[in-house]
Amino acid sequence: QVQLEESGGGLVQAGGSLRLFCVLSGRTLNQSTVGWFRQAPGKEREFVAATTWGGSATYYADFVKGRFTISRDNAKNTVVLQMNSLKPEDTAVYYCAKHRGGSYSYRSSYDYWGQGTQVTVSS
Repeated sequence: QVQLEESGGGLVQAGGSLRLFCVLSGRTLNQSTVGWFRQAPGKEREFVAATTWGGSATYYADFVKGRFTISRDNAKNTVVLQMNSLKPEDTAVYYCAKHRGGSYSYRSSYDYWGQGTQVTVSS
């Protein structure tokens, strides 16, 4: 069993920054890719970014490239999503999840999910 817990969400003005944290615990996490998704009210959950655990590869949705950065601290079993130049359209609940296989951008490629953290960007 794997548990994921997000934190760091909040309210920020447009143009501001937030840093989200995803702490993983439970069964061995070696070689596990971790991703961030988000879901706005009335919309589908969408891929934001992912990072491989043992390597250095990262993946981003086009709409966050250049603004968001994903990184990980393996010693702390933590994945961080640094979000800069936030826009009102970034408002959503952000989830982290453990990848089990398949395309990194597909929700079905992830098997364990956290409860989410709310990010609200005011205009």
